[in-house]
Amino acid sequence: MRTVIAYVLLFAVMLPMLSPWGTIAYFHINRSYIAKVLCENRDRPKLNCNGKCYLAKKLKEQQDKRDKETTERIENMPVNQLFFMPAYRLSLAGTRVIRLRVDYYYLLPIYTTPTTDILQPPQLG
Repeated sequence: MRTVIAYVLLFAVMLPMLSPWGTIAYFHINRSYIAKVLCENRDRPKLNCNGKCYLAKKLKEQQDKRDKETTERIENMPVNQLFFMPAYRLSLAGTRVIRLRVDYYYLLPIYTTPTTDILQPPQLG
């Protein structure tokens, strides 16, 4: 039972990578129908297209769809900012540029030195 579930999950994960192969298989199975009905160059037999234009168009549509989904997924992904740098604020005073440092202490970790009063060994009596 576990192996069946493992194979089903593996197939579900691999399915998006196998979709172009499905399109190519569909093209080879229905090649005569595609060449006679769906081909854009069926009126020009000298080009010897035989439906390859239809296959190229379908593969391009799939690639564009995958690229669009990937772009949307990346744009909607939340960004976690791990490091904060102190900001600098520039102000123009006359002809001089003054750079004022702005510290956001609430974003920086607070470090205090350990007290030395506790670190005395006990007296032996």
